[in-house]
Amino acid sequence: MSTAAVPDRGTTPARRTPRAVVVEHDEVLTGEAVALDVQPIGLILRVAGAAIDIAVTVVVYLLLLLALVGLLNAGVMPESVMRILSIVLLVLLLVVVPTAVETITRGRSLGKLAVGGRVVRLDGGAISFRHAFIRAVTGVLEVYMTLGGLALLVGIFTPRSQRLGDLVAGTYAERTRTPRLVRHDVPVPPGLEAWAGIADVARLPDQLARRVAQFVTGAATMHPAARQRVAAELAAEVRPHVSPVPPVDAETLLGAVVAVRRERELHALTARAERVAHLSR
Repeated sequence: MSTAAVPDRGTTPARRTPRAVVVEHDEVLTGEAVALDVQPIGLILRVAGAAIDIAVTVVVYLLLLLALVGLLNAGVMPESVMRILSIVLLVLLLVVVPTAVETITRGRSLGKLAVGGRVVRLDGGAISFRHAFIRAVTGVLEVYMTLGGLALLVGIFTPRSQRLGDLVAGTYAERTRTPRLVRHDVPVPPGLEAWAGIADVARLPDQLARRVAQFVTGAATMHPAARQRVAAELAAEVRPHVSPVPPVDAETLLGAVVAVRRERELHALTARAERVAHLSR
């Protein structure tokens, strides 16, 4: 009886398919393929910031133009020189100055400082001279020549309220000023410090986690009977998503879960903030 040789499948290394990185519209992807959650500035704030920059530019241009007219009337310079200087002044204020300001300040103009925003690259890093120059040159067309109509139209139909200059340069306006959150410190219950170091609470659904957090922060104001009943109901929903489950009462379990989740989320947010600050340098 002859036997057919069976190939040894165990000797062939398995080929792994690269996992795709899913990036939401409010996230940026760094060069290391790390998705960072950011907040693009809204269209209304962008318009307000641009209006401040335009107003400052127009006022400075008119003041300098009046100075040139005064020199012309005084006979200090001929009319031909005044025309040349007025054109040079216009180029300086519309292209050179915005480019220099955004390059030196890493994307922060006077208007963006006022509304709490700055211009960054699509990967979240600080812009360079090239990005600022492209934005300034394109801005002459979409902001000044069309009275802001083209920039507004493009911003309405882009997810990050980008204007044409942003699309060409590969930039967008990021929010740098966010409302300060009220901090509610929830410490780990005594005796559960060791459990907190090994507990798996990441499987807890977000909606359930919010309900538990609301209960823990407002439990002191509840009626004792209602407080005990709600704690028991929430603990029954939480236990299947926690491993290992500590042998404690329902309210202690909920407080411990909230404390562990907040501590780990705070650590993740701090690490992400440090990474964004490093990329912006």
